[in-house]
Amino acid sequence: MAVKLYFGTPVFFIQPRAGKFGKPFEMLKFRSMTDAIDNNGNPLPDEKRLTRFGKLLRSTSLDEIPSLWNVLKGDMSLVGPRPLLLEYTQYYSAEQARRLQIKPGITGWAQVNGRNAISWEEKFIYDTWYVDNQSFWLDINIIFLTVKKILLREGTSPKDSVIMPRFDKMMISKRRSNEK
Repeated sequence: MAVKLYFGTPVFFIQPRAGKFGKPFEMLKFRSMTDAIDNNGNPLPDEKRLTRFGKLLRSTSLDEIPSLWNVLKGDMSLVGPRPLLLEYTQYYSAEQARRLQIKPGITGWAQVNGRNAISWEEKFIYDTWYVDNQSFWLDINIIFLTVKKILLREGTSPKDSVIMPRFDKMMISKRRSNEK
C-alpha cells in the first residue's frame, strides 16, 4: 500500500536478470524510484528519481520482499550471488563468470561483507568465494549476518553515490588501465 501511495502503479519493479548459468529470469522487487522524465521524455538519472521513501525501502531491504516469489518459483535461492543485469554477463572475466554456476540469491556473501559500499571487484571475489565454499551452515550464518546488516543499515549505498555504478565497458577499461 505504501509503495502505491508514494509511487503509484505499477507497485512492482520487474527486470530481467541473469540466473543460474546466465539463464534470464524476471526479478521482482517493490519500486523505489519515481518515473520522472526530462523535457525530452528520457528518464532522469537514478539519483534524481530515488526518493527518501525509496532510500528507506532499499536500506531496510523491504524492496526485496517480492523476490521471495522468485525463490518460490525456483529462479533464486535465499542465499547466493546477487542476480545482476543480463547485459553485465558479456563483461565478466572467466573468474567472474563462475558466479553464474549457482542460483542467485536475495542475500549473499558480498552483501554481508559490504553490500553496495564495496567495489565491483570485491563483490566478484566474494561471490566466487561463496561458489567454492557454499554450505548449509554458511548460508545460516549469512542469513543471520544479513539481518544484522539490515538492522544497522550498513553498506546500503556506495561512498560517492546513492546507487551502485554500472558494471560495463568503462569498468573493464578502467581495470585494464590499472593493471598496466
